[in-house]
Amino acid sequence: MAISHALPLQPIDVQPLGDRLPSEKSVALFKSEDLEVMRMVLLAGKSLPVHQVPGEVTIHCIEGRLDVTAEGASHVLAAGQLLFLPGDLPHGVIALADCSALVTIVLRK
Repeated sequence: MAISHALPLQPIDVQPLGDRLPSEKSVALFKSEDLEVMRMVLLAGKSLPVHQVPGEVTIHCIEGRLDVTAEGASHVLAAGQLLFLPGDLPHGVIALADCSALVTIVLRK
């Protein structure tokens, strides 16, 4: 089954999930030829293993706290903070508290 994505000019709600956060899942919001945007949901203690993508990435913490590790350093994001990662940079993510974040990836051809 194909994932449905937002259409051009269609508003997308990215407000904090609040009490719904523990029951929500990560979801792709849209994907175009050059860009992909996802809402990542991670519960406290859950993580994404070290990985990398060819294009640049931003991680905007909407609620909670998460720790992005890259180049041997820890970068803790609280609600309202955004982190930029260059393309091909290995990084991992762990939720320090239940969190949701907006992840944007530039797609390299």
